[in-house]
Formats: sequence, C-alpha cells, structure tokens
Amino acid sequence: MASIYGKIVELIDGGGGLAAALVLSTQGSTPQQAGVRAVVEQSGRLWGTVGGGAVEAEVQRTAAEACQSQRPCLLDFEMNSQDAADEGAICGGQMRVLVDPTVARHRSCFAQAADALANRCHGCLVTRIRTLPEVQVEVQWLTPDSLSAAATFPGGDAIRSCLESGQPGRFVADAQASTDGVEVFVELVVPNPLLLIAGGGHVGQAVAGEALRVGFDVTVIDDRPEFTAAALFPPSVRVLCGPIPEQIDVCPLGEDSYIVLVTRGHRHDAQALAACIHRRPAYLGMIGSRRKVALIRKQFIETGLATEAEFDRVYAPIGLEIGAITVPEIAVSIVAQLIAVRRGAPLE
Repeated sequence: MASIYGKIVELIDGGGGLAAALVLSTQGSTPQQAGVRAVVEQSGRLWGTVGGGAVEAEVQRTAAEACQSQRPCLLDFEMNSQDAADEGAICGGQMRVLVDPTVARHRSCFAQAADALANRCHGCLVTRIRTLPEVQVEVQWLTPDSLSAAATFPGGDAIRSCLESGQPGRFVADAQASTDGVEVFVELVVPNPLLLIAGGGHVGQAVAGEALRVGFDVTVIDDRPEFTAAALFPPSVRVLCGPIPEQIDVCPLGEDSYIVLVTRGHRHDAQALAACIHRRPAYLGMIGSRRKVALIRKQFIETGLATEAEFDRVYAPIGLEIGAITVPEIAVSIVAQLIAVRRGAPLE
C-alpha cells in the first residue's frame, strides 16, 4: 500500500488524469478484500490490483471514463457463473468498489499516508461518500492522536475501534438519520511488520529476499563489511554494519517486529540472543541444531541471562519442519514460520 499511496501522489504531481479505485466491501468468495486500492491512469494503465479478471477490467474501463467526466461512481459486482470462469472458479461473491477521479483534491492525505508508512507510523484514511443526489467523495487523514477531529459520522470511537482491531470498517448511515446517502470507509494505514535479520551470510541474504516478497520491511545487521554490501540485497533492504548486540540494542523493536538470528556461529548467535531475549517482539527465532539450542538454553538459564519462560518464547531450531537442506529451502522454512506467526496459524 505504501507504493500505491506514493504512486497516487506521483501521478497527481505529474499532472495526468487518474482515478483511484477502493474496494469498500466484499461478501462471499471474491478476488480481493475490503481496503485494497488501485489507481488507473486516463490511458487505462493500472497500478496495483482490485483482483484481476472481469472485475478489474470493468474497474479500468470505468476509471478511464471517469477521468474524462470527473464524476466518482460506485460499482457493485455480483460474481455470477461467467465471472467465476473469469476469476478462476470464484463464485457467489459480491464486491463494492469506489472509483474516484477527484483524488487530486486529497493529495495531502495520500502524501501523509505514504509518509506515515515510510516512518513506521499508524493512521487511517477516512473516505466519506455521499451518494445522493450524485456521488461525492471526501478523504480525511487521521492519526490515533487526532481522532477528536472525527466529529461527524461514524465518530471517533468507531474509527478507534478499527485501529485497535486492526480491521478496516465500512459504516452506512441510517436512512432516517441521513437524507444524502452517506457511507464511510475507514482504511487502515499500518506499516509492514519489521524483520530484523542478524547475520548477512548466505541464509540471511536468502531470508531477506523471501521475506521482502511476502510483505516484511527488512533490516539486516552484521559486523563484517563484506556481508553488509548493498549489492548482496534487494534495494529496499536496509543494511547496517557494526557490532551485532549493539545494533540490536538501538533498533526500535515493537510488537510488530520479527527477529531472525542467523549469524556465523554458536558464540555470535548467543551474543545476539542475549541482546534481544528480554524484548517482546512478535517472533524471535535462532538457527542451530537441537544440541546447540540445548547448550545455549542451559547456559542462559544457569547464568541468569534468561528465565525458562523467556527462552520458551524463542523459536529454535528455527523454521518449519519441512526437511529443508539447501540455503533456499532453509530460507523458505524460516519465512513460512514468520508468516504462520503473523497470521496466527497453528504451528503444531
């Protein structure tokens, strides 16, 4: 989503026509979920996706026309049998999509959303849609500290509940309370989870690439310059060179952080683990054989470096048990475990 917000701002600043598409609601089997965005240039070029197939083709066509008319519109899709064939056997779902060619009026909101994600801050875009006598769109940027500004429907408490639950929300005003058909969509702007990889060797490099592809912001730390060369990693991976425990100490690790320890040996892994075992990230994993893990566990508990409960939170040996042997396979097993923890999937 960071790229979509940035792309919207970039296209606005470029002066060309564009329309933003936002999935407002879904029901049943659909190709995308509520809160997904795409942007369509007047030429029909698409950035992002609302699901592909017939739905996306109709959104592109409508968006290109809307760039000419400058009139927002709402599209409601019933995924019938023909749609099912187009979408790959998806059947019976419903989607409601907003197409807004007036998005340039709200450039500052999208710029703030892009900046928030770049700085690992939270917030939300509140899209207010008046459907009568014609569709009109207003967008507001709110942070957790500015919810008092949300005085109108649905109100600050409703928006706060979306932020706290981590789920977007669509609110439709009661027909008796509103004569102009108001519906409001709360779009969460939440940074990707941060993955800190201690160790820039072959496994660290492979994990960085795989994790980046599935939506993690990746930072790699190592104390060897030859393993922190930018050329070893994709451009968007942050690479830091310095003593690993010190780098971990100063890294801002919150509840949305994931830590993977894959340094060059037993002693370095133990030092890295000592630097973060008292932190409370979403995930802390350490590579190594069962014998190595047992030795480090014994050392930590006997010396008071950690309690048994603290060590029990460490995923070690790291990764899902898939019989991985090669470096790419080991990286897949580690990233699969990260995904399972992130999505709350059972690991047993």
